[in-house]
Amino acid sequence: MSLSIKIQKARRLIEKNGLGAGGKIVFGYLRDYARALFVSSGDILFITGGIGDKAHYRAFGVAEELERHGFLCAVTVSDNPRLLKLVDLFKVFIFHKVSDSATTAELVAEIKKQQKEIIFDTDDLDYDPQQLVHMDYFSKITPTEKAEYAKGIGAEILADPYVRTATTTVTYLAEKLRQKNKNVLVVSNKLSERELEIAEKIVTQKKTSDGYLRLGYYSGTPSHDKDFATVVPAVAEILEKYPQAKLVLAGSLDLDGRLDKFANRIEKLPRVPRDEYYANVAKCDINIVPLEMGNPFCEAKSEIKFIEAGILGIPTVAVRNRTFSEAISDAEDGFLAATIEEWAARLGKLIEDANLRQEMGRKARQKVFRDYTNRNSHSTDYYAYLEKILGQDKGCKK
Repeated sequence: MSLSIKIQKARRLIEKNGLGAGGKIVFGYLRDYARALFVSSGDILFITGGIGDKAHYRAFGVAEELERHGFLCAVTVSDNPRLLKLVDLFKVFIFHKVSDSATTAELVAEIKKQQKEIIFDTDDLDYDPQQLVHMDYFSKITPTEKAEYAKGIGAEILADPYVRTATTTVTYLAEKLRQKNKNVLVVSNKLSERELEIAEKIVTQKKTSDGYLRLGYYSGTPSHDKDFATVVPAVAEILEKYPQAKLVLAGSLDLDGRLDKFANRIEKLPRVPRDEYYANVAKCDINIVPLEMGNPFCEAKSEIKFIEAGILGIPTVAVRNRTFSEAISDAEDGFLAATIEEWAARLGKLIEDANLRQEMGRKARQKVFRDYTNRNSHSTDYYAYLEKILGQDKGCKK
């Protein structure tokens, strides 16, 4: 990602969230960026095109996971001026959201010259320009950013026959990547040790109540207006039927007016740094995760919103698509919904039954802790592949 695009994104964050909240997020990104400039040597180098939530999970997060299993990892950024010198210091190079450029081409050429491993990683379909028509975010960005996306993020790396392996977040994306004749490994997003520490502090605190039950929607990036619009009729029905219900909206979201009559029961929270994010999630009693059904970009989204709420013991109602159907055991550790009637019915059940909320949240927390944390990570196929490439038996650290 070019410097001008990074500046544009930082400016939007501040404009959207204010100097205080937006500035804190930008400061955190700058801290992570500086951290990624200074790496020494090891087995695996993650090269990421930008610093943000995606790099948090797919670069820093996966690096932490692999470190727990004995691999020596580092994370750097694609515009690190020392990038070419790092080729001598690592054996495996994982590219995440690295745009095509002269520098990228030179880096790839040097890795190939040294006959070292290149792995392509993605957590959405932005590598395929033909899919941009389905990407709501694409309509909201600057012409400079559009020009970068129009080439496909990392498309040349993925198309290179030298690159035999790709990693991704969900089975839907894995199928798409296999169509590119790649060996594909699913490495799900997981919570870091730091996030577990934050969550543990939150869940051990007694939660106060003002008599309201809060439905929470945490949009994150400014690309989810259409997603939330799919459940607005159900949310309106719930707010009409249950005067004790409130709606909490966090992050970037523009409402279309259908909920205006409930304005006094809608709470809006600014986007915050990750260390403060879980405190925002903890303000809700029920987490909702709507997505446009049938939209390829939405189908490619990971189950991270279930994970982030689940670790706090908060039950989720999520879209009944492939990813969430694989992550959630319906009516056990979460609810799935496909129609407005299903959304309203399942939200209503959780509002009316405090025991159900508690039990479903407890089971969600158990599942997340077991399957979606770096502490308990078990991406065994991935570890075995890396061990084979590195030519050594790492074993597993616990």
